[in-house]
Formats: sequence, structure tokens, C-alpha cells
Amino acid sequence: MDTIVEHPRLARLFRLQWEPVQDAYVLLYPEGMVKLNRSAAEILKRCDGSRPLVEIVAQLESAFGATGLASDVDAFIADARRHGWVV
Repeated sequence: MDTIVEHPRLARLFRLQWEPVQDAYVLLYPEGMVKLNRSAAEILKRCDGSRPLVEIVAQLESAFGATGLASDVDAFIADARRHGWVV
């Protein structure tokens, strides 16, 4: 996978939103809801199709004062694709 040219975005049937009752971000879709942990939500909030994956990683590393997040973010995006959450 060439992460430099990849611009992930949420798949058409999914909507990311804060759910106060769950005290978490969730992915809503016609068949239900997926409750997200904080890391997943922070990644998906940036998956709007306008930025490459390397930029998303850089933003996350800057926001959380961390380094070396690329492999974790890549793995999450790959899993999200398998679930159909992102394209």
C-alpha cells in the first residue's frame, strides 16, 4: 500500500459523531453503530478524503506529542477498510 497517495475517507453509508450517552465517538450506519475508542475516533475524524495518510499520521503525532505512529495508523486504516468503514 502506498500511503503517500492514499486519501482515506469514510465510506458513504457511515457517519462519525459524538454520542453523549456512549460518552464516545461512534460510527453510525443503517444496520447499527460502532462505538470507537479515542484513538480510532481521532484517526477517523481526519479521514475526510482531503489529506494523504502521511499527513494524518503527522497531525496525530503532533497533536499527541508522539512519534512512530505510522504503522499503527496504517494497521487501523487497513482494518477499517476490511470493515468497509473507509475507502
